[in-house]
Amino acid sequence: MVRSGVTGPATSELIALDLAGLAGRAAEIAQKAQSANTRRAYRADWADFAAWCGGKGLPALPAEAATIILYLTDLSSRAKSSTIARRVATISQAHEAAGWESPARRTVVRLFLKGLRRDKAGQGITAAGKRPILGPELRAMLGATPATMVGIRDRALLLLGYLGAFRRSELVGLDREHIERVEQGLIVHLRRSKTDQEGLGEKKGIPKGKPEEGNCPVQALEDWLQASGIEQGPLFRPLDRRGRVLSGRLSSRAVSRAVKRYAAAAGLDPASLGGHSLRAGLATAAAIAGKSESSIMNQTGHKSVATVRRYIRDGNLFRENAAEGLL
Repeated sequence: MVRSGVTGPATSELIALDLAGLAGRAAEIAQKAQSANTRRAYRADWADFAAWCGGKGLPALPAEAATIILYLTDLSSRAKSSTIARRVATISQAHEAAGWESPARRTVVRLFLKGLRRDKAGQGITAAGKRPILGPELRAMLGATPATMVGIRDRALLLLGYLGAFRRSELVGLDREHIERVEQGLIVHLRRSKTDQEGLGEKKGIPKGKPEEGNCPVQALEDWLQASGIEQGPLFRPLDRRGRVLSGRLSSRAVSRAVKRYAAAAGLDPASLGGHSLRAGLATAAAIAGKSESSIMNQTGHKSVATVRRYIRDGNLFRENAAEGLL
């Protein structure tokens, strides 16, 4: 123990080592405030900005406000508004983490961003999101799944992804232990999601379907578990060329590829659909069916009413439409 008021070289070194250790631990804890995907996106954003500055002979840290404006002007010709906003946030965080004032907070940069948003709006540039898959389209896609190991897996993947309104990361992150069979269907125990970064967990109910019509998620999942022999660990896994189940976890991209593959097989446009189309499809179809806003949010896990209402508005376009039957 160090006595109060007594210091020396050895004591100072110990204090310095202790502070360094605490600082390292603090950095680790701070990083956990963001998901792994967010951290990867920020690293890629900063790498792009730093490379651009390097190519122009300009310092990236600290950067001048003029540098930010020039970079964003160049970026605007090849990026969506959401990407530009994230790059600005990345640049700000990098500066603040290094102890510098963010140049993105300067009035001149803020005015430029306001003008840039108006410019993109005037050009009709919007986020190119994938459209939702509706019930009849999903049934057609399910009808295109072959009676192979890949087809058995993908049928369960599509049904669970759609009826559970899962994000791709949530769907491929499921383990066998997360699935509970009950009389009404399935209870899926999510350990962590995009809106539950603290890992408090949430549950989703997946109701039974009609096995005879091929739309029952309980039967589809049971078929996959029996065929694969999975008893624990990752629920959805890749297969080798011989159809043998591998030990790893299916990737988020594999979900998008599966959606596009069966969309094409069902005669749909695969370019307009992706992994998010399953989640968006459930929300939109539920709105068309007249489900309540709260029930849709319970299933999708959305915390923002404004976000889920975008799907509800799309689903309500032709419900009680004022123009219907006028001609």
